[in-house]
Amino acid sequence: MIDQWINEIKKESPADMLGMILAHNGIVRATAKDGGKVQAMNLSYDKAKLADAVREFKKREGIADIKVWINEGHLEIGDDIMNVCVAGRFRTDVLPVFQELISMIKNEIVKEEEI
Repeated sequence: MIDQWINEIKKESPADMLGMILAHNGIVRATAKDGGKVQAMNLSYDKAKLADAVREFKKREGIADIKVWINEGHLEIGDDIMNVCVAGRFRTDVLPVFQELISMIKNEIVKEEEI
């Protein structure tokens, strides 16, 4: 999926707006942040809030494109949780948006229950 997105972004973005593409692939870990053991997780997310967030972040200076996919349902260890691509002009444009968007997804959009 990420390779496909990168090819699409390169093809569709204006050359003067594309100097960097960052990709994130979140995966279900066997260990929780607190050190506890994780067997699986149930995940859902607010689709409208995600669409609004992507739309707003795309308006930021120097951002050429953003693509996000979130896996929903019962996820096992090693399953993909989400993929995120942020493309833009310069590192100084892309890095903050990348970091803020992923944090927003994890903290405000996704609802997860570790099992």
